Amino acid sequence: MTRFNSFACSYSSVAHLALPVCAGLALLTTVPAQARSTREGEGRIAQCIRQAAGGKPWLEKTLWGLRDQEGGWIGAEVRNTNGSHDLGPLQINSWWVPKIATLVGRSQSEVRNWLMHDACFNAGAARWIFLSALRTTGDFWTAVGVYHSPTAWRQRRYALSVAGHMVRRFGRDIFSSPMMSTQRMLEW
Repeated sequence: MTRFNSFACSYSSVAHLALPVCAGLALLTTVPAQARSTREGEGRIAQCIRQAAGGKPWLEKTLWGLRDQEGGWIGAEVRNTNGSHDLGPLQINSWWVPKIATLVGRSQSEVRNWLMHDACFNAGAARWIFLSALRTTGDFWTAVGVYHSPTAWRQRRYALSVAGHMVRRFGRDIFSSPMMSTQRMLEW
């Protein structure tokens, strides 16, 4: 696991430029990974989700919803039936590794390792995937679904499940925000 500078790795309109900086910082400090989630690992994941959200409460809650749905841990590498792997706390699919490697200017093996063992790199990648989908779709719940799958029916099922996790963690008031309203979700 590596530690990141929260300022350098915060999302901005120039995210494509920030990712290489984050990747470079990932080389600075390493600590051993863990086999499964521990209290210490959960604390680190929480710090990284907070950092990745960049002070945006709606984004932090969204990342927690994704994390609770995915249920990964630092060091996770879960094989899927299609041969891909889900990596790290937010279970970033290995399909993303080549694209992220290109964005950060690093090898695929380095990026794969960071996604598995660096909670902050993993949370930052999850943020980038979600926000990219949000920019593309223009709809919060569609973007949540796209995080999981390109298939519409899987997106809807996934978004409903993430919503359930968000309610369990934050209470029903989580959907008082217009962006995350249950009405918008039902219309979708």
